Amino acid sequence: MRTDDASAAAWSWYNYSLADARARRAIEFDQPMPSAARQSLLSSADVLHLDTEDDWLFGEIVDTRHKHYTDTDEIGNFRFAFDARVLVSARRHPLQSVDDVRRLVEQGKKAFSSPARLVETVVQRSLARLSGDLVTIGDEIDAIEESIVGDTWKREADRLAKARRRLVFIHRHVAATVSLFRHLENTHGATLPDDVADLVAALSQRATALLHDSEQLQSRARLLQDELMAKLTMQSNNLLYILSVLTAVLLPMTIISGLFGMNVGGLPFLDNSAGFWIVAALSVLAAAAVLVFLRRLSR
Repeated sequence: MRTDDASAAAWSWYNYSLADARARRAIEFDQPMPSAARQSLLSSADVLHLDTEDDWLFGEIVDTRHKHYTDTDEIGNFRFAFDARVLVSARRHPLQSVDDVRRLVEQGKKAFSSPARLVETVVQRSLARLSGDLVTIGDEIDAIEESIVGDTWKREADRLAKARRRLVFIHRHVAATVSLFRHLENTHGATLPDDVADLVAALSQRATALLHDSEQLQSRARLLQDELMAKLTMQSNNLLYILSVLTAVLLPMTIISGLFGMNVGGLPFLDNSAGFWIVAALSVLAAAAVLVFLRRLSR
């Protein structure tokens, strides 16, 4: 695949699937690049990193897998190596942002002046997708907060748990991206070409801002979780209080009925035709006395 720009000579983009043995052979034998970059593209292990050698920037960063190939958002790894004239990229699974950019190039909707601009666009689209997710989650958390404050919170636990799971996914994704670009800035910032240095600075700033947003939403979600747990605890305490009062009120009745239920001689009211009603009245009076005592005790 070639991409052209009016202000720059044409350059080439080679995008490979590592599941194809022919693609692996092409990377190993047909693509001229530093050995470290080739090893990064063909590595059997997924290790996130960014490095530079002989004017080549190469590494492995996170992206989301293509929505047509997975039911839920999952992390995939985007491997790349480029200099001023060639971009070589590889992935084990179809990736959403890479496919979006590929379609833009094939349809002629966007031209990139250099490989660095294309890689920047891939990462920016990935971060923009996560930023949109954060906006949606923020609206969801606002709605959950309204329900909790309005005391209609009983069905909000599942919604909040789902939002927190998504936030954990986004935070893990963005934190990995921030760490990679900060490490590259700290270790090779002074030796990077100008266009690559601008790319790294822009992406690092964008990812850092997104990380801050995700951390704020996580803090809000945790506070709402704590408030929701407090309300559940209060509800449980109220139920336990009611059960305790019922147990205390019914305890005298239980004792009296147990005593008069014994099959032994000498039970009072045994020969009295109104014995049942007398015992029932005693039980009710004892229960009423306990209830009055508990009410005064609670005050």
